[in-house]
Amino acid sequence: MKAKLTRGQQWVYELLTSTSTEITAQDIFAQLQAQGRSLGLATVYRAIKALQLQGLVQARSLTNGEWVYRPASEDCHYLTCLNCGRSFPLDMCPLNGLEFSLQHSSPFTIYYHTLEFFGLCEPCSVQCG
Repeated sequence: MKAKLTRGQQWVYELLTSTSTEITAQDIFAQLQAQGRSLGLATVYRAIKALQLQGLVQARSLTNGEWVYRPASEDCHYLTCLNCGRSFPLDMCPLNGLEFSLQHSSPFTIYYHTLEFFGLCEPCSVQCG
């Protein structure tokens, strides 16, 4: 059973579920401030961590070292360019069978998974080539 969310966790989760793209903690903080919701940046980070531990939020590190967050409603798969940092979502998941097998054969609760391939997008490949 999921723990009850604090007010700050609820605000962060509502914001993430109403956003169509991944978002940084700094952007979450700024948007909450713009909505008149007083929540410190450190509290935003704590809320994100608590939501991750409940399996409600997933994180992904960008090539610049920054983290982006989104609801853990679906698995994410990307092709990410090492030069420009753009990520291109993949439509298919080659890991569903593996996830199902692991979930049922190990004492581990899986909330979500990510899969990311790194290389060069076509414009960067031409530019760097």
